[in-house]
Amino acid sequence: MPVADKRARQLRDEIRAGRVTGLTTGMAAGHVQCNLVVLPAAHAADFETFCRANASACPLLGMSRPGDAALPALGDGIDVRTDLPGYRVSIAGQLPFEVSDIRSYWRDDAVALAIGCWFSMEQALLAAGVRLRHVEQGIQGPLFKTTLPATSAGHFSGPLVVSMRPFAPDEVERVRAVTARFPRVHGAPLHTGTPDALGIRDLMQPDYGEPIEMETDAVPVYWGCGLTALAALERAALPWYITHAPGKMLVTDLLNASLEER
Repeated sequence: MPVADKRARQLRDEIRAGRVTGLTTGMAAGHVQCNLVVLPAAHAADFETFCRANASACPLLGMSRPGDAALPALGDGIDVRTDLPGYRVSIAGQLPFEVSDIRSYWRDDAVALAIGCWFSMEQALLAAGVRLRHVEQGIQGPLFKTTLPATSAGHFSGPLVVSMRPFAPDEVERVRAVTARFPRVHGAPLHTGTPDALGIRDLMQPDYGEPIEMETDAVPVYWGCGLTALAALERAALPWYITHAPGKMLVTDLLNASLEER
């Protein structure tokens, strides 16, 4: 497993000690960050199938054994119960709530799955000279539920969720070419141009994240988003599940460059 330095492990240690509690955006630059889902083992196989059937939105990078909080393929000493700055806990019959670690909610049948994130392509886009306006503004950017269905699996179904990034017209083909080299973390865009084909009515009214002003002549470009998994979890009526809190990701020892295919 290629590792650039010890920054990811050191950051996880700081998070585990409670000294880092905010968003992980921009931290341990160059390292892969992942969405996290923890759910009962009885539903893990169906959820894995759902992710693999919708790989452009939910690229699965790691999966634990039942009851095991480690993900050795993604990092030395990872403990998914403590190594994220925040978690969102959903228990049937209760409103979701956020906690700083999930040791008290961990179960012997818990299975953790790590899903790749669009962040992994940003470094390559910046190196290619592409302007990333959401990075300039320090925001996650807009994410939308579409009217396109994700491929269902067992208990899991729901809408395809996409992220949108605006680019200058002369950057669009470069963006497509760069992101296509990262098929394990969303890859090439699913759609370019008018949002109507995705059933999106208003680019200034995202379902998640923050709106971003469209500059004159800017072209909206859309990628599958890991929130497709969250939308499916919300519909599945599970007894419980846990995800990362928004923007508070699992920082792994993997390098973004290791996911690039040329």
